[in-house]
Amino acid sequence: MGERLGFIGLGKMGTPLTRNLMAAGHEVSGYDIDPARMGMLKEAGGRPAASAREVAERSDITFTMLLKPEHIEENTIGPRGIAAAGKRGLIHVEMSTMYPTWSAGLAEKLAERGVEMLDAPVSGSVDQVHQRTLAFMVGGKKEVFDRVLPIIRPLGRKVVYTGASGTGATMKLVTNLFVNAGVALLCESLLLGQRSGIPDETIMEVLRSGTVGGNLLELAGPRILRRDFAPQGAVEIFVKDMGMAVDLARERGFELAVVKAAREMFRRAESAGWSKDDAIRVIEVYEGKAG
Repeated sequence: MGERLGFIGLGKMGTPLTRNLMAAGHEVSGYDIDPARMGMLKEAGGRPAASAREVAERSDITFTMLLKPEHIEENTIGPRGIAAAGKRGLIHVEMSTMYPTWSAGLAEKLAERGVEMLDAPVSGSVDQVHQRTLAFMVGGKKEVFDRVLPIIRPLGRKVVYTGASGTGATMKLVTNLFVNAGVALLCESLLLGQRSGIPDETIMEVLRSGTVGGNLLELAGPRILRRDFAPQGAVEIFVKDMGMAVDLARERGFELAVVKAAREMFRRAESAGWSKDDAIRVIEVYEGKAG
């Protein structure tokens, strides 16, 4: 028997996630400010709602995947947010990449309104949503995590409980800073190989055979070599996430020197007008094409 679920934020990740939830037998209500996305939800068998509050009224567990903190607050503790439904015992799963102390603070505000929150960001791309190979890192009360686990487990390859509220958000920044800075370093490595006259297939063969081999190389390496900038993870998101990681490290008493240097390259890509483009376009900054 499926659950009554709600999903707010039907973007590139949210839409396929709702489809996966429906495919697992759950009833899903959804809300997004984009009417086209609402139409896609209806076509897929979901139930469009007029607001986040209406989503909560129909649901026992709600999810948000939104880009900015103000959008999350509007749809959770705002006048038309999920808490306005007045459903004590409602569970909310916040899947966005947010600052840990902010995320923990939102959990406290929702708890005051009778809503239990988990911070449950994911590591992975749109392709990995479709393949159900995402990695989830989840912070919050253990008993709430146990209640939600059977719902999110089929969506990915790994679900890890990280501890108290905010720890899921922390682990997402830890994961992202490695991936984000890794993309910049991979661009440097591949460009150096290409500029040295080594064939692309030879570069990849050697990298795959050594310690560099892994998911990041396979996901980004071939696309960097052929300059395939089809949008997956935008430059502006890399800049935002790396900025949060730098701030969190300072809060913990040290500096992220490598990440700061990599972030500067992505900021130059952003300044060149490429903020919405895929992050691997940063290679054109190295090539001197950013102006």
